[in-house]
Amino acid sequence: MWRAIWIFTVIAVVAGAIAWFADRPGEITIIWLGYEIETSLMVAVGAIALAMAVLLALWGLARRVVGAPGSITGFFRHRRREKGYAALSQGMIALGAGDSTAARRHAALAERFIADEPLTLLLKAQTAQAKGDEATASRVFRAMLQSRETEALGLRGLFIQARREKDAVAARALAERAMALKPDLPWAAKAVLSLQSLDSDWHGAEQSLETAQRNGLIGKVEAARQRAVLLTAQALEVEDDDPEAALVKASEAHRLAPGLVPAAVIAGRILAAKGETRRAARILEKTWKRAPHPEVAEVYAGARTGDSPRDRFRRVRMLVQRRPDKVEGPVAIARAAIDAQDWSSARAALAPLIADRPQSRVCMLMAEIEDGEHGDRGRARQWVARAVRAPRDPMWTADGYASPTWVAVSPATGALGAFEWKVPVEGLAFHGDAEVIVEEDDLGADDLGEAVPDLPAIAVLDPPTTPMPPAEPEPVAATPEAAAPMEPEQPDQQAEPATPVPPPPQRGADRPREARAAPVVFVAPPAPDDPGPDAERDLEEVPTRFRTPVAE
Repeated sequence: MWRAIWIFTVIAVVAGAIAWFADRPGEITIIWLGYEIETSLMVAVGAIALAMAVLLALWGLARRVVGAPGSITGFFRHRRREKGYAALSQGMIALGAGDSTAARRHAALAERFIADEPLTLLLKAQTAQAKGDEATASRVFRAMLQSRETEALGLRGLFIQARREKDAVAARALAERAMALKPDLPWAAKAVLSLQSLDSDWHGAEQSLETAQRNGLIGKVEAARQRAVLLTAQALEVEDDDPEAALVKASEAHRLAPGLVPAAVIAGRILAAKGETRRAARILEKTWKRAPHPEVAEVYAGARTGDSPRDRFRRVRMLVQRRPDKVEGPVAIARAAIDAQDWSSARAALAPLIADRPQSRVCMLMAEIEDGEHGDRGRARQWVARAVRAPRDPMWTADGYASPTWVAVSPATGALGAFEWKVPVEGLAFHGDAEVIVEEDDLGADDLGEAVPDLPAIAVLDPPTTPMPPAEPEPVAATPEAAAPMEPEQPDQQAEPATPVPPPPQRGADRPREARAAPVVFVAPPAPDDPGPDAERDLEEVPTRFRTPVAE
């Protein structure tokens, strides 16, 4: 609208000026080279305007004639670039559709017409990768490093190739170079942090975490939790050699993330050893309210040196009352009650858990109760048989991996603090001696920065087990009522051993320090269906050596 108003205003001014000059014609006399020219003002102005128009037309014609060769060259250059961009677009589409042959053909056309375009190099590299020609892809990515504009793209491509070749050293060097080039590059920051964590370079990981937070790549809350994980990992490493340094790091980690169980356990364990019972209790109580865990209850029970099993039972019951939990609370109370030989309290605590498919640890606790309270070996064996086929106990799990102890870094992705205390995902039920194989995810280039799966993985091993004292040899009863003496088993009728169940860890100050060595990550086998306590075959297959010893 304003533009129309402006045009009408200009037209009105010009028309007014012409009308004004028309009302005042005047005369102009020109004397030049003996000639005298007389004319009116309006005619003189029109002649000047016509002369200017002719001169401008002649100037434009001269420019076109002189610039014709350049215009022709520019026309053909423009056509070549149009063809190049069309080939580039079609090549990207073909590559996305999985047509590597067409993508290679279009990449050749694009390189012919627009070789200086960065996207042409990218299409050529990705086409070579689709064909499996890693050498050509590496050569193209290295060529990208020569230009400041494409250096970051070349580093990412080389990083992906190093990850696929399982070259962790080269992958880390490339990611660190990319991060130095552009500190706010998300994939580089995440990759460097993951690789440093997998290498247990905790100090370097802390610096990378600070850099990522400073550049806005990670939030304040998440950064605090990841820093707490790094501090806890450092505390675990130095706890045996330098308890004071471990206490400082664990306390700081607990301040940043009160719900981080390993940090509270380390701090509580060291404070209890120093005799600072109240401070240890405060830390453990704060963590229990946020994340109930058996280790928290275990350290809390043994926080005061010299306490009797009865005193420890009272302390655990007081801890559970502060924040009741449906599973961890009753299990902790039952464990402490068994140690105190308060069988009725132990039964009462486990009663809600045995109504519907109790976990393996609950079955083992019930076996201890039956054996310790009544000496009923038959019912104890029934509970042990159920424990073999019961649902899994909670473990530290992350990305398909399960560990009996906490691990700071996921071996699959390199993510910090990925392990959570929960029941592992149930696997498929296999019949017979089936082998369970865990394969790594095959991530593509788009997953870069989110995970680093192709780096060397942690060995998948069975969890360490504590040797158990041999049980007294006695006959196996088919039912609880068949407690009468039976004929001893013949040597040639020895039952096959069932799947071993790891015994519960030692608790309190009695646990040896070597038990807190570097954790071993393993993948637990899937549990078959629970046939119930009345399966006579199960009782015959369970040897006496898997009975959990009852505390004196």
